[in-house]
Amino acid sequence: MPDLTMVNFRLIMGGFLMAKEEYNKNFKRILVGVDDSEDAQLAFRYAIREARSSDATLIITSILEHEDMNVYEALDKNYIHGKRDELTKHIAKYRDLALRAGVKNVEMVIDEGEAGETIVKNVIPAVNADLLIIGSLSKTGIRKYFGSQASYMAKYSPISVMVVRE
Repeated sequence: MPDLTMVNFRLIMGGFLMAKEEYNKNFKRILVGVDDSEDAQLAFRYAIREARSSDATLIITSILEHEDMNVYEALDKNYIHGKRDELTKHIAKYRDLALRAGVKNVEMVIDEGEAGETIVKNVIPAVNADLLIIGSLSKTGIRKYFGSQASYMAKYSPISVMVVRE
């Protein structure tokens, strides 16, 4: 059984125990996933506030999902390149909004694949984020399987995850 002395842990209201170093943790690299859903918009606004208040770098990511393409489109490199360019321009608008809102450092990451898995396995390690902020539902698919991407990321992410709901 672990040692739960007050030296190592601090009792927080409501009876929850939290490690001291986690209680006062300041996130320095905040990753936010955006896809134009209402929940993702809310997560983006929250990420801006958090990045501004903690003077953190905000990293905006969006994933180009191949399941949204038919077989011929997926095999056409020009089509994929065009979609990636469109997505990059779209994410640049999010970057500009964050900068205008007062976030000092903003980065963008575009990747391809299944959103949840790609963010957890590729994006988080590549950008060295320490907090992931996501909406609870996605815009694509049948409401993206009713939040299964968010639940996947919350379960498998190697960093803290905040799931924002409408």
